[in-house]
Amino acid sequence: MSLFAAISVIVAVIVLWLIFTYNRLVLLLNRAKEAWADIDVQLKRRYDLIPNLVETVRGYATHEKEVFENVTKARAAAMTAGQSGDPKEIGKAENFLAGTLKTLFALAENYPNLRAAENFLELQKELSDTENKIQAARRFYNGNVRDLNVKIESFPTKIIANLFRFKKMDFFETEEALAREPVKVQF
Repeated sequence: MSLFAAISVIVAVIVLWLIFTYNRLVLLLNRAKEAWADIDVQLKRRYDLIPNLVETVRGYATHEKEVFENVTKARAAAMTAGQSGDPKEIGKAENFLAGTLKTLFALAENYPNLRAAENFLELQKELSDTENKIQAARRFYNGNVRDLNVKIESFPTKIIANLFRFKKMDFFETEEALAREPVKVQF
């Protein structure tokens, strides 16, 4: 085997490795973006359910104006944060919204007629189902982001990632401390 042939084989192997590595990074990036789109769909579904839930509860608990205003403000803030596309900002807004929804459901506990209302029960079921879908989508997204970030940080792939300006993505996290706090209901 001549020196030229050996060099040609080495160059070909390097080029093939570069192509494979670049394509793998593109695949991981697109999987993470697709997973984020799934979270976005579920969040929008939840945003659409909240006004119906608030109106249903309002029909039974008309003097709880502050709770309804807080839920409405939290929903608006979450929708605004959602437009940023920043998982950290969205996570903070979603935590606030989840807290106000907990307060709304705690309020509903004080109204037995409301808890038995078919419309309220259906909305509560749909919202619970949506929350479960959001959590599943969040886990899927975070797994894809983890895979992408590990690949970007691993040698020798890091060289290709830097060369083509692949950036690490942020995880979509909830604040666990907030999620563990009991619901505060004030009358």
